[in-house]
Parts: sequence; C-alpha cells; structure tokens
Amino acid sequence: MTDNVLIVDDSLTVRMDLTEAFEAAGFAVLPCGTVAEALAVLARTEIAVAVLDVLLPDGNGMDLLQQVRASASSSRAAVLMLSSEAEVKDRVHALSRGADEYVGKPYDTSYVIAKARELLRAQNGSHTPERAPVLVIDDSLTFRSALSATLEAAGYRVIAASSGEEGLRKAAEERPCAVVVDGVLPGIDGATVIRRMRLDSALRAVPCLLLTASEDREAELTALDAGADAFVRKADQVEDLILAKLAAALRGAAAPSRDSLNVLGTRTHKVLCVDDSSTYLNALADCLREEGYEMTLAHSGEEALELLAVQGVDCILLDLIMPGLGGKETCRRIKAAPVVRDTPLILLTSVEDRVTMLEGLADGADDFIPKSSELDVVKARVRAQIRRKQFEDENRRVRDQLLQQKLEATEARAARDLAETRAELIAELERKNRELEAFSYSVSHDLRAPLRSIDGFSQALLEDQLERLDARGQRHLHLVRKSAQRMGELIDDLLELSRVARGELRRSPSDLSALARDVAAELQRREPDRVVELLIAGGLHAEVDARLLRIVFENLLGNAWKFTRKVQPARIEVGQLPTLQGSAFFVRDNGAGFAMSYADRLFRPFQRLHTEEEFPGTGIGLATIQRIVDRHGGRAWAEGEVGRGATFYFTVSQRFAARAEVPAELHLGQ
Repeated sequence: MTDNVLIVDDSLTVRMDLTEAFEAAGFAVLPCGTVAEALAVLARTEIAVAVLDVLLPDGNGMDLLQQVRASASSSRAAVLMLSSEAEVKDRVHALSRGADEYVGKPYDTSYVIAKARELLRAQNGSHTPERAPVLVIDDSLTFRSALSATLEAAGYRVIAASSGEEGLRKAAEERPCAVVVDGVLPGIDGATVIRRMRLDSALRAVPCLLLTASEDREAELTALDAGADAFVRKADQVEDLILAKLAAALRGAAAPSRDSLNVLGTRTHKVLCVDDSSTYLNALADCLREEGYEMTLAHSGEEALELLAVQGVDCILLDLIMPGLGGKETCRRIKAAPVVRDTPLILLTSVEDRVTMLEGLADGADDFIPKSSELDVVKARVRAQIRRKQFEDENRRVRDQLLQQKLEATEARAARDLAETRAELIAELERKNRELEAFSYSVSHDLRAPLRSIDGFSQALLEDQLERLDARGQRHLHLVRKSAQRMGELIDDLLELSRVARGELRRSPSDLSALARDVAAELQRREPDRVVELLIAGGLHAEVDARLLRIVFENLLGNAWKFTRKVQPARIEVGQLPTLQGSAFFVRDNGAGFAMSYADRLFRPFQRLHTEEEFPGTGIGLATIQRIVDRHGGRAWAEGEVGRGATFYFTVSQRFAARAEVPAELHLGQ
C-alpha cells in the first residue's frame, strides 16, 4: 500500500520540489497551498506523513498540526514542520505540540524523505516486512538503474545514492544489509565511504563491495585497504558478478541483524551547536552538514537547555563565553541531567590557556577545542566523540546482555537445584508412605486373628456357659464381643484404605450413573422396609478406575443412607454440576448435616462428628474417598448445615466426560 504524504506550503516552488522528490521515492503526494485545502484533504484521506510550513496565508502550521493530531484517521501520521524560522523557540514550540521533526529552510530534499521514512519505520516497526536492503552508491544514473533492476529481480530492496555524502546519510538511516559503492564519486570517493562506515560501530560489519573502472592493480589494494569485502571491476555483464560476490559476502559476514542495529546508528546524527556569534555558528553548521550531520543551532545556554528538554542530540558543541547563562554553567546543568548527561559535549572557546581547558573538563565537558583550530579539527573531534559514545553504548549493551545471561543461568541453576531437592523429598516421602502403608497393612492383618479368637470364645461362653453366668457377666461378655466386632470393622476399613492407595490405577470410560444405581439397590436390599427417595441423574460418565469409584459411591451413598435414617421423608440425590473447580459430581441428602466449622476435619481418618450411639461408623470412609479422588487427580469437599442435610462433591481429572442427562432419572424405594 502506498503511503499518502500531505505537503502544505504556500510556495509553489517548495510544493513542486517536494512533490517530485516524494513521488520519485514511491509516495502518493497531496500538495496544498493553504490551511483550508489541507483540512479538506484530512477530511477525506488518511495521511501517513505530513510536511507542514509554519507560516501560511490563511493560518498557522502549528494550528494545522493540532488538527492533524485530532484527526481520527491521521492522528498517528509522522509530522515534519518546515520553516525558515530557525529560532530554537520555534523548534521547541513545534516539538512540544506534537511534531516529530523540525526542518529549517533551506532544506535538503533527500534528508526530508529519509527522515519521513525513518519516522514511518519507527511507527510500523516489524509490522512492515521488508526485503533485504542493499545500498547502491554510484553517480552514473544509467549504471545505477541497471544494477538496481538486477538486484531487485534477485529479491533485494535497493536504496540508491548518487554521491558518497548521500550514501553515508542513507546508510545511517536505512541500515542496509550490504553496500555497493563506486570507487570514483563526486565529493568523497568510494574508499572514503567505506572507511567512514568502518568507523561507525553500527555499520562496521555491513559487507561493502567497491566498484571501479580502473585496470590498475593498485586499485584493488586500495579497496581492500579501505576495508572493502570485495572488489569488482566494471565491465560488460558485471551485474551477475556483483550478485555472486554480494551473496558470498552476505554468507560470510557476521552482519548485525536489523534488530541489533536498532540500538545504534538508527538515524542521522544530530549535533547541537550553541554560540552567541551567528557568523561562527553558521560556519560551523555548514562545515558539519557536509559530513552528513543534522544541525540544530542555539544562540544561548538558555535556548540549548530549552531544546534539550524536548529533543535529544548525539553531540553538543558549546561556546564557553556567552552572555546570560555561560558555557560552564550550561555544561554543569547538562551533565547533571540524567537524560542527557551521557551526550558527548565539546567546549569551544577563544580563550586558549591550560587553566581554562582544565576547568572546562572539570565541569564535565568531554573535549575542549580552541576556536582558532581548523574546522577539520572540529569535524574530527565530533566524529571521535560520537564514535566513542557508540562504543560505550555497544559495550554497555553487551555487558547488559552478559549480565542478563548470567542472571538467567543462575535462575536456571537455582530452579534445577530446587527441582532436584523436591524430587528427593518426594521420593523420600513416597518411600515413607509405602513403609507406613505396609506397616498398617501388616498390623491390621495380624490383629484380625486374635480378634476373631476373642469374638469366637466370647460367643462360645455365651452359648455353653450361659446358665453359670449372672446378668452382669453376660453383659460383660456382650461388651467384649461388641468391642471385638468394632475393632474388626476398623481393621477392615484400614485395610481398604491401604488397598486403595496401592495398586495400578486402571482408567476406562465408566458409567457412574450405573455404579450409583447398583450401590443404591444394594442398600435397599439390606433394608427393604426403609422408604428413601433416590434421584440419580443419568448420563454421568468419566474416565476412571470403576472399581475405586464404586468404593466412593459405597461410602457416600452409605453415609447418606445412614444420616437420613431419622428424617421423613428421606431424600438422596446424585448428579453433576459446574463449579469453580470445574465439573463436579455430588451426593446430596436431607439428613443430619454438620456445622461448616468442622468441614476441614471430615476427610481425616477417625474424625467423627457424631457418637456411636447416634450413628455408628469408624470414621475411615471419607478418608478413603479422599485417597481415591486424589489418585484420580481431583479433589473432594463438603457443604452442610446442622439438621438440613449435606452435599459431598468430588472431581476427577478426566480425558473423557459427558454432562448428565436432563431430566434426571427417578427411583423410589419401597
């Protein structure tokens, strides 16, 4: 999809110049000469980029900026303010009101387009997939076009530049995967382009191919000495050779990924120059612009601080002696601000003595240059400071990555140690449980024989020696038999509890409704005279061990049967319903119930809430249920109210389950 660019300027020359440049770059351009025309465009068209003049015949570009930001369809557009008003206050005003960049007139068309692309790329991020970009730098339009066509046919995206200066600027902004540069160019030559790229930490690993029409053997040595990865002589069918060498260079180079390049060198470097002398300030700016820097000018320390509050820069050139806020105090304030204190700062002064230089460095300056120095010295110092900052940023990033890796390794080691310790504890716990279960089984089994003897001999005495025993003796023997029989029940329940904890769990799709009906029928056969309303839902299914789930229903329905003994009419319901813990099965009765304050005790062995005279039992049944449900990966819980019945719930971790049928199936006891 082609991005729409809104250009608003009352100068026909400016509109035509920018329209031609943006259209050549592949944008759809909407030129306007007034605010009214621009508002009409905004009302019907979505804008990706807006280039707005500040002074317009029927309004102000700042107000139009607000309209762009308020537009529902174009609020995220990249906005560049374009104006001959180069004062810092105008720049600050525009940036603080929502502009993304402020470009002073006279402008560089290629810079405006590059900045627009950079802003769009920052907005879209990885959402806009791109082919691998290759930068082609050649002053021959014919050769540049032919090579571009070949590269694009091979799947590359071509970025074209006609001079070394333009190539360096585009390399910094577009971050290509490779560069093909002609050796002979207007301005700086191809070898110099490569040398400067090798000095930039963000571009130094980008593969570079140097082209030349020279047959001189020294040309290749010059190219390789400059840092080129390959050397190609221009000749017929040279495009195929360039493709082959380009592919080889990309395979062999440790070129940084586009993500890693987001840290450094993602834009043209910004340099802030601060000096109360307009003559020196303009000369300095012109000199540095030739190096491809984006210049911002301020005439005082106050203006510099005001600008830095809304826009960061990559290097600051600061005059030492200025009216108002002098260079030393401005330097101290900049170095005291956490956001900008790491920005390289170079002091400029006409006072050339050692004491002044030392004082400036003590105030936090990174370098000190006498104004009498050649401008080439200034360019070299600026380049060195920006390069130093890039090295520091890169080293910091690498250090942070190493620290993060170390932290992750430490966390992984701690997690591994914790897992090993947990595994050892679990193994030890399982061993202890097995020992305890074996002991419980052994003791329970060994106790059954003497208990049978006690019960049997007591019965024999009652049958054979009844006439010799008085009423008290007979009562004592009955108590002995009753106690032995109760102990036998306890042993049987303990053996059952031990059995459900051992053995293999054999899951299969099971009909729980049928299991519940079988258990209820058995209870009815034992006590045919009892009348109990049994409501058992059909269609209760789960993938479980049916043998163990039968034990669950025997205990739950047995308890419900027992605790409804004193209630008329007695009612027991079996069903399924959704809960916060997932789908749960339940057994509900309207019997004796219990107080919820005792709910946490119910599933512990030998915990009883009623006396033996009220409701007989051993207190093992619910503990057995808990053990079975736990083996199935579920949980059991209960709700109740004294005199109003109880509901017992349980879940199972299941791969196979079905909802209960509606309506439920009704069974009436006789």
